Amino acid sequence: MKICLAGEGAMGVNHMKSLKTVKDVEVVSVAGGIQDDVEKFAKEWNVPHFSLDLEECLDRPEIEAVILATPTNLHTEHACLALSKGKHVLLEIPMGLTLADSERVAEAAKSSGKTCMIAHTRRFSPPHSSLRRRIQEGSFHLHHFVVETYFFRRTNLNMFGKPRTWVDCLLWHHACHSVDLIQWILGDPDMEVWGQKGPDHPELGIPMDMSIGMRSKKGPLVTMALSFNNKGPFGGFYRYIGEEETYKIFRDEMTDSEGKDVSPGGAAFEIQDQEFFNALREGRQPESSVESCLPSMVLLDRIGKSMGMS
Repeated sequence: MKICLAGEGAMGVNHMKSLKTVKDVEVVSVAGGIQDDVEKFAKEWNVPHFSLDLEECLDRPEIEAVILATPTNLHTEHACLALSKGKHVLLEIPMGLTLADSERVAEAAKSSGKTCMIAHTRRFSPPHSSLRRRIQEGSFHLHHFVVETYFFRRTNLNMFGKPRTWVDCLLWHHACHSVDLIQWILGDPDMEVWGQKGPDHPELGIPMDMSIGMRSKKGPLVTMALSFNNKGPFGGFYRYIGEEETYKIFRDEMTDSEGKDVSPGGAAFEIQDQEFFNALREGRQPESSVESCLPSMVLLDRIGKSMGMS
């Protein structure tokens, strides 16, 4: 299968690394936003075609699918464009920065008849998916799901230290990972939610700190702390406090209450990308289809409203 990758930044690199493990998939075109960067990216990864025009890339007749790792504020527009051109889409989160935009993507996917999968990578992390299975089968009883998400974003730079052309978002990007994860794990898309936010950054215009609370009708509590003011370590740190045990997860590694490594093994990003192409080959909906992720965007909208953000 010949595909297009849109986005020459950090997530584009992650997808290119991941695709090396996927059979019979070839990136034949890359769409970027900065001429020197996309040209360098194409050369480094041996991609034969590159352009600053995503539509030009999508119009190439050999392209069957596209991975969209473009700036967050362009996700909705780019997904709808690709679907309208009959391409299957793997879209980085979030699918939109509002509920309305998210619903546009879902409707575009439905109208096109093409597959649209959202890259909710946490769903594919073996520690999280193994605990979901145990919760659902009744061998692990969750009391409290605690998440800490930390980055240092006082200046608008990407992970390579280069200026960003867009501004990141604690709620619709970083909280999106964890809100989706817990509603997927518990199978409860209608949890009670609330939140608070700190003051907006004077230049970036975004809140730099948030606390979010959720309560499932099935019992478990959810507590999230998010900050763009933390100097490290960076990333998302998950704690599952259950009746039988307490587990801590960082990336694809899991430890128990004694600090013993109990990781199931496997890399979430590779499993995620493989799922997209497996779903296309098998003619089925992928695990994180746009339709299955839309309830998470409804929850994010309600959290934002509780903070006075929308």
